[in-house]
Amino acid sequence: MTTALDDGPFFHGTKAQLEPGALLTAGYASNYRPEVTMNHIYFTSLVDGASLAAEIAALEGIPHVYEVEPTGEFENDPNVTDKKFPGNPTRSYRSTLPLRIIREVTDWTRLSPQDLQMWRERLAAIREDDGKEIIN
Repeated sequence: MTTALDDGPFFHGTKAQLEPGALLTAGYASNYRPEVTMNHIYFTSLVDGASLAAEIAALEGIPHVYEVEPTGEFENDPNVTDKKFPGNPTRSYRSTLPLRIIREVTDWTRLSPQDLQMWRERLAAIREDDGKEIIN
């Protein structure tokens, strides 16, 4: 485990509708590369980061943002840490162990239709670019 910047609270965005106490686990397709099964579950200490992840996960559905707690060790997300900016400015983390849902967060701002379209286009470009690898 690397030194994390945060002790929480932490958040996770998804299309899944879940209840407090439920566990989020690794082993699902990536939102960015659906052909990749993820070995980690991702989370952030920024509600805006989790809401963006929820919107991306649920491009055609209902996004959900949850406050979560890691059930074990976690690390800075190497897919963003030190990639574009030094450190972990997105305050993003990942774990191979489950995240426990504490509550659903409802006071976050949805993306505009224009921003959703921009993200659809970005995701399509990422999926077509074989050079965009996920560190799994």
